[in-house]
Amino acid sequence: MKSAWLPSCLLLLFSEASCVSPLENSKPNFVLMMVDDLGIGDLGCYGNTTLRTPNIDRLAQGGVRLTHHIAAAPLCTPSRAAFLTGRYPIRSGMAGHGGLGVYIFSAASGGLPSQEVTFAKIAKQQGYETALIGKWHLGLNCESSDDHCHHPSTHGFDHFYGISLTNVRDCQPGHGTVFQVHKYIPYSTVGMGLVTAALLHYKGVVTVRKGLVLSLALLATGVFAALVTTYPNFNCVLMRNHSVVEQPFVSENLTQRMTREAVDFLERNTARPFLLFFSFLQVHTAMFASAPFRGTSRHGIYGDAVHEVDWSVGRIMQTLDRLRLRENTLVYLTSDQGAHLEEISAKGEVHGGWNGIYKAGKSTNWEGGIRVPGILSWPGKFPGGGQVDEPTSNMDLFPTVVQLTGAELPEDREIDGHDLTALLQGRVKRSNHEFLFHYCNAYLNAVRWHPQNSSSVWKAFYFTPNFYPENETGCFHTHVCFCTPDAVTYHDPPLLFELSSDPSETTPLTPATEPAFHSVLAAMREAEEQHRSSVKPVENQMSVWNVLWKPWLQPCCSSLAQLCRCQQDDQGNLGATTEEQLSG
Repeated sequence: MKSAWLPSCLLLLFSEASCVSPLENSKPNFVLMMVDDLGIGDLGCYGNTTLRTPNIDRLAQGGVRLTHHIAAAPLCTPSRAAFLTGRYPIRSGMAGHGGLGVYIFSAASGGLPSQEVTFAKIAKQQGYETALIGKWHLGLNCESSDDHCHHPSTHGFDHFYGISLTNVRDCQPGHGTVFQVHKYIPYSTVGMGLVTAALLHYKGVVTVRKGLVLSLALLATGVFAALVTTYPNFNCVLMRNHSVVEQPFVSENLTQRMTREAVDFLERNTARPFLLFFSFLQVHTAMFASAPFRGTSRHGIYGDAVHEVDWSVGRIMQTLDRLRLRENTLVYLTSDQGAHLEEISAKGEVHGGWNGIYKAGKSTNWEGGIRVPGILSWPGKFPGGGQVDEPTSNMDLFPTVVQLTGAELPEDREIDGHDLTALLQGRVKRSNHEFLFHYCNAYLNAVRWHPQNSSSVWKAFYFTPNFYPENETGCFHTHVCFCTPDAVTYHDPPLLFELSSDPSETTPLTPATEPAFHSVLAAMREAEEQHRSSVKPVENQMSVWNVLWKPWLQPCCSSLAQLCRCQQDDQGNLGATTEEQLSG
């Protein structure tokens, strides 16, 4: 590296000018890691004593740990849309108006609109090499099986290696047969049958009464049950850039393969600024772990998966150190929402994570569903061992990354995140988030208020999910909580909590117990009205039509008649021994 700039430095010395290494002048790199459904209580640096996460804990020790870090939504698809764009999902149409809040088919037509601006798109414009490795879950096609209108490349990622949907039961051998109880049948088994009948009716291919539509749906469900349980290929698509390279993908060693892909990307880009978004498939259902990690935890396959994620984080950090990139790289680690408490296998095994002291979990806006880990490390720029207790959001990464690349924030749209740099460096003590708005799909569910010049953090719920059984903090009858009127209880006046004194949301306040009850709610109502006025109508990307399975949009590495089966990806792993993997 010196040989490229030393002669020019010597020349500058004669003109009494200073010379700085290009590495010292270069823009910072970014490694952004998001674990799927990881609970804030699953990490040692957030209080866990029964799982081993030495690499993540080391990352926190060398950086800043956010203790009040909030996901913008309690479900994968809207949370990830908000993370990439710095905007509430409702602004981009990535929030459902019915019961469904995420995409469950790879052959749906909805997705993150191309006019949305992601931090990857801006980084690419600033000369960065960009990559997404892992889970996308923000759509793929619009009108044909290969138009890739919602593909990561449309949103600024030069390189993509991962899955367009999410890891579901269909993608695990032995999951889902026609003989299983209804709640354990794979998503696509039931869904494809139902939506195919609905699709025919919706498009006018068949015009029938509701009873006949239901009969067609049940018949189609049976056909697809036999098809999908024998050939679970439709949703289990592994892609490299625009090509399907494995269908169905083999999940067992997929984290190792993706880690190797991340290492290769870092090694190829030592001479130019880069942005890597590593989006883990773990620890989402269906649970899996590579052979060296199985049986290593006290918490079954879930704990084994956490151990493997920690190993992967360690391998990425070791690579940054080996390539001497660490000093100029901002590293961020989080989860897209809280742990999925209702996750139970077909055998009745509890696979959910732990959200610590926080109530409930994924799919709810109780703290357990949206308070997530937030670790940021950048040696020399952020203090080691730092802690920020102010409210922050996963939407804050958008303006933080954009500003650090040297770009300006878009002025033609509302940006809801705030640059974290000054807060992380300790130059300011207060978060710029006075209000945060919590949506359950497209419905405003709760408001959080951190008044200026106050340590209080108020949270008001307009409705809450109906838990079942009643003494639990989850929806164990449906395995996920819903936002529809029949699944929630509305509150007038809203349920009010003060999170600084009651972070577990155990005791709602009343006018008798809180003198400021009415004034607090009035302030939150006013902020809510201002926020609603800023939300402009956009196309609903989660409409019934946009989430339906459409055969002509099905990604396939072979003809659909051959049931979309291929095995083109390298199945090797990183080759580390069990001892090396577990030691980080």
